[in-house]
Amino acid sequence: MRLGDLLMGIEIKKMTADSGTEIGDIRYDSRRVAPGDLFVAIKGFESDGHEYIQQALDSGAAAILCTEPQEESVPYIMVENSRVALAIASGNFFGRPASRMKLVGVTGTNGKTTVTTLIKHVIETTTGSKVGLIGTNGNLIGDLALETEHTTPESYELQSLLRDMAEAGCEYAVMEVSSHALMLNRVAGIEFEVAVFTNLTQDHLDFHDTMEEYARCKAMLFRMCKRGCINIDDDYAEYIMSGATCEILTYSTLKNEAELVAKDIKISVDNVKFCAVSTGIIERVTLHIPGLFSVYNALSVISACTSLGIASADIAAALFEAPGILGRMEVVPVPGDYTVLIDYAHTPDAIENILSAVREVPHGRIVLLFGCGGDRDKTKRPLMGKAAAEGADFLIVTSDNPRTEEPGAIIEDIIAGVRGAITPYVVIEDRRQAIAYAIDNALSGDIIILAGKGHETYQIVGKTKAPMDERLIVTEHLGLF
Repeated sequence: MRLGDLLMGIEIKKMTADSGTEIGDIRYDSRRVAPGDLFVAIKGFESDGHEYIQQALDSGAAAILCTEPQEESVPYIMVENSRVALAIASGNFFGRPASRMKLVGVTGTNGKTTVTTLIKHVIETTTGSKVGLIGTNGNLIGDLALETEHTTPESYELQSLLRDMAEAGCEYAVMEVSSHALMLNRVAGIEFEVAVFTNLTQDHLDFHDTMEEYARCKAMLFRMCKRGCINIDDDYAEYIMSGATCEILTYSTLKNEAELVAKDIKISVDNVKFCAVSTGIIERVTLHIPGLFSVYNALSVISACTSLGIASADIAAALFEAPGILGRMEVVPVPGDYTVLIDYAHTPDAIENILSAVREVPHGRIVLLFGCGGDRDKTKRPLMGKAAAEGADFLIVTSDNPRTEEPGAIIEDIIAGVRGAITPYVVIEDRRQAIAYAIDNALSGDIIILAGKGHETYQIVGKTKAPMDERLIVTEHLGLF
């Protein structure tokens, strides 16, 4: 592709490169540059791509896209923000695939995976269309599963994936849009048909520093879409709406002024039921995932799919048939008269939600096994410990993904929030041993929640990702091969 075509839509401050130069590919890692490529120099958190410009040139880069002036002999394009430029150039390189599909973006602290998965299910069930999915549990092109490293991929990989979806016949793409992706401009240049805001609770403050900054990043999505669906029961809803440039549809379980309200809510051991009330329409909805948070997730789906033009009766019928979500209130079959659940809950609010959901059903003890991730927001650890102690009957504090931190130090941060509570607890640093302990000490009627890992089938210790599937750990410990 000609360099000039690649740069369409990018504001250029200075350019010495020839716009007629043929570009073979786009690279932001100098080690992957091949002759004829465009190298994009990005200032990262650990290194600055500008330091590797000469290496890229030595490898045959045809042009450099950067934010700092270079020698006149270097064929370069200087821009204000190279991340934004990378996103737009990548979109151009792959033929602007987002414009060939209707995109739905879901952002928020909790619920993104469940909501995006359910939206995909509803669209496919009601329209017969092929739908792509991008998110935490993995990427899907229709039913074809692809592995993923990030909730929202880097812009080049994202545009490549969207191109693959469009060429495979996807008419829609539904994606989780993380605050990291918004702050790092991974979705720059994309216009979403619909965007959804689920909620905002403490997470990722190792990256954003403050909740205000976290909210500011989330709010960016609602200046990149045609229609926005907002949970107005959330404390940050007003802030999100204040900067929005799209049409807004609000939903709530508490406020009658919302365009979509859940009434007559009934929560049971394996489902939620409610009446979805909007102007002139009352629809009875059943979703086979328990807990009040499932009502909010269902409202997110209904509002998004209604915004896409799907009839509310068809949405309700599709939700009734929706399967469970991997790692979200997932039941692991066991032979005893107790229950084992796997859930991704890894924030204070998510811990509160899962415990509240479980407490609404008949049970013996609620046993919560959990830890916190290393190299992540440390301030939420005692908050998670406090939420756990307030909502569970017995705690097993263990490791999650310690990464480069000492597991014992992470656990000590958690215990700071547990001390002073009357809830009994044990500390078992090794997660496999902790799960075995939970099973070996299960009492009749217990509900054992393995929290934090969810869909993940690995554990990161140091910089090593080792296999760890909690489903297999449970079945192997019980001899259920």
